[in-house]
Formats: sequence, structure tokens, C-alpha cells
Amino acid sequence: MPAKTLKKIVVGMSGGVDSSIALLLLKKAGWDPVGVSLKYPVWKDSENRLKENVCCSAESFRIAKDVCRSLGVSHYIVNVSREFRKEVIEYFTGELRSVRTPNPCVRCNRFLKFKKLLAWGKERGIRYAATGHYARIRKNPGTGLYELLKARDKDRDQTYSLGFLSQEQLRHIVFPLGGLLKDKVYEIAGKAGFEIFLKRRQSQDFCFVSGRSMDAFLAKEIGIREGVVSDDEDKVIGKHRGLHFYTIGQRKGLGFSGGPYFVKAFDVPKNALRVTKEEARLFQKEVLIGPCNFFGRTPKKPIRVQAKIRYRQRAAPAVLAVLSKDRAKLSFDRPQRAVTPGQFAVFYRRSVCLGAGEIR
Repeated sequence: MPAKTLKKIVVGMSGGVDSSIALLLLKKAGWDPVGVSLKYPVWKDSENRLKENVCCSAESFRIAKDVCRSLGVSHYIVNVSREFRKEVIEYFTGELRSVRTPNPCVRCNRFLKFKKLLAWGKERGIRYAATGHYARIRKNPGTGLYELLKARDKDRDQTYSLGFLSQEQLRHIVFPLGGLLKDKVYEIAGKAGFEIFLKRRQSQDFCFVSGRSMDAFLAKEIGIREGVVSDDEDKVIGKHRGLHFYTIGQRKGLGFSGGPYFVKAFDVPKNALRVTKEEARLFQKEVLIGPCNFFGRTPKKPIRVQAKIRYRQRAAPAVLAVLSKDRAKLSFDRPQRAVTPGQFAVFYRRSVCLGAGEIR
């Protein structure tokens, strides 16, 4: 991370502890940072419990500005609301209309957040951008390509949500926190006099709509599309409001008598929801993915990897085989629970993230 000469760098400032300490560490390492906060929109509806986007509230902007001022760094707010609606919210609703379960963070990182930070800097002659993500980047001396590596703090590692960054983006990104544990980040914050971060809690909501308002969002933005619910014997046990209200493996909130049931599959042509009482029916070994993103060369032969099909999951042994330009297959050693179309599979070799693919 240390800069041999004074280099300007754009630092994405969320007003949280991670981006603030990333800024501090870059400053101490000899970089010349500029703080930039991206302004995203929120779903504007009386049903939404969120009145501001959790990633860029007025309070978070104030904190980011105060941190920058205390370190003698300029701070700017860049409104990307229009782009966010197109690249994130429209993607989110479009996937749900197609009965897939979207992951807006993966989409946002490649097509909005890092794209905008790097573009803003490029317009001002600044080549690099940094954030407070827990991940590492290194240049492979053999291939000359840049690699994405897991963070030292395995519980905070965020490479899953970064699996669709491009090689060109990796070339110009810095992750100052990749080699630190979260406890150390808080320790640095305390010593730097940023006690506010020791008391703040991070929101667990989607950034643009409250989790408790999600049903209202789905009903208003996509609509109600009632259909039947059937069990393993194809017996109709109830009705659903629309397939987009559910996700594979879901148990909570189903409310069908005779349960508990798990969501097993979507019969899209019949607009039918398939459920099961047997959780074992949710497991499968083979997962088709595509399109895929590889940070290095696309493997020509099947390779052994560790792969995960959701953010909080532990990576599991599998074989990755590229089938075509846009398709690949993961064959897991052991069946995986609730493989969900629309989510992403991310694959690794030891600490190196090789890439990712959307689950089809």
C-alpha cells in the first residue's frame, strides 16, 4: 500500500469506521487522498421506513466531512442517484420480475461504486481509488495480472461482493484494510480520537428500502401475481401472492398449514410455488453459472476450486468447468443447500479469488 512518491487517490467515504480508517492509513502512508461520498437515492414511498439511503444519509455525510476536515483532506459529495436507479434498482426489480433473487451489492460494486469513483478521479488526473472493503489486491509477477485476495480477517472478508470487478478496475484500486482485523480498525479509530465509531451500529437493511418495507416495495413496484402452492405430492395446499415474494430455501413467514415447509422451486410457466417438508430436497451438487468473470485467464480444463454460493457461506470444495463463453458448471464434492438463481457463485484457490458467475 505505501506510496513511493506522493500520489493522489480518491477515497470512497461512507461515513463509517472502515472508510474513515482507510483514509487515515493512506494519509499516514504518504498518499494525498481526496474524500468522495456518493449520493444514492431511496425508494420514495410512504411505506418505506427508510427516509434516506443508509449508505449516504445526512448524518453519514456530516461524519465523512468531519473526518476529512480533521485530517486536512478535501471532501466532495457526488450525486449518482440517476445511475443508481438504472444500475441497481432497475436491476433489482428486473431480476425479481424474472423470478430470480438479485444481489444488488455485487452489481453496485462493479457498475456503479468503483466505476464512479475511478471516473471522478480520472477527470481530475487521479489514477487510484480506495475504499474500506476487507480484501487485498496484488500483481502476479508471472502473468502481470492483478489478483483479488481474501482479507486477513476471514470473518469480514468481502471478496464475495467484489467478484465481478474488472481487471482494469483492480489495477487502480487500493484496499488499505485488507491486512487488518476489524478489532485493530476500531483500536486505530479510538487512538485517532474517532470515538463516534465505537458507538454507531451499522444498518442491516437494503440501502434503498427497509427490510420491513420489502413486501410493500414488491407489491407496488412489481405487483401481486397470485398462484397456487403445491407440495411434494403435487397437492395444492394454498395460494401465494407472487413468486417474487419468495426465495429458494425460505422457511420463515410461509404460513401454510401442516408445515413447516421450505420453498423448493418455482414453476414459472404455471406461476406455481413448490414447497417441501423435507429439507434434504433443497440440496444439489451441480450448479450452472453464467455469465462469468475471471480475474486471470479463463481455465481451458476443469480445475479444483473452493466455491461459495452466498456471502456468509463457508467455501466448499468443487470442480469448475467452463462450458462455453458465457457458461460454466460447478460440481461440488458435497451437495449445497438452496442453490438460488440470480445469486452469485464465487470461486477461489486458497486465498486467491479466481472470479465469479451468476447462478442460472
